Amino acid sequence: MGARINLFFAWFLIPQTLLMGWVAVCGRMLLEILGLSTTEGDIPGRLVGSLLLFGAVYLVLYFRQSLPPEGNPAGKGYKTGQRLVLAANLLGGLFVVFQYTFPLIADANVHLLLDGFTNAFGYWAMAVWVVGFSFLYQSALPAQQA
Repeated sequence: MGARINLFFAWFLIPQTLLMGWVAVCGRMLLEILGLSTTEGDIPGRLVGSLLLFGAVYLVLYFRQSLPPEGNPAGKGYKTGQRLVLAANLLGGLFVVFQYTFPLIADANVHLLLDGFTNAFGYWAMAVWVVGFSFLYQSALPAQQA
């Protein structure tokens, strides 16, 4: 069950990290359609976009019963892959949380420093997701005979 949750959050955080602006625009458009006045880059638009993305990933999980790569828990590299995906989820989560809370930071120097670190977290998260997914995919492959 923990592996499914780990992959679910990976598939939620990947588009959230890569397409954060587009996710916010989708949320903002929905709020505008409902008659609420919003500004570009505001928190309500980001939250609604994130909820829409969360729902879309959940629908894929619900109809497919799993999210790729499924992996084989008995396969070589499965645990390493799950740990790497979890580490990437933590880095990506820090990046996303900062994007929601940056208006609360009053000091420009602190904001600049945290922005640099969290942007690096986003880039590192992408690399670690790739490696983690590679291990998960490889764990599902049949063992080769020598």
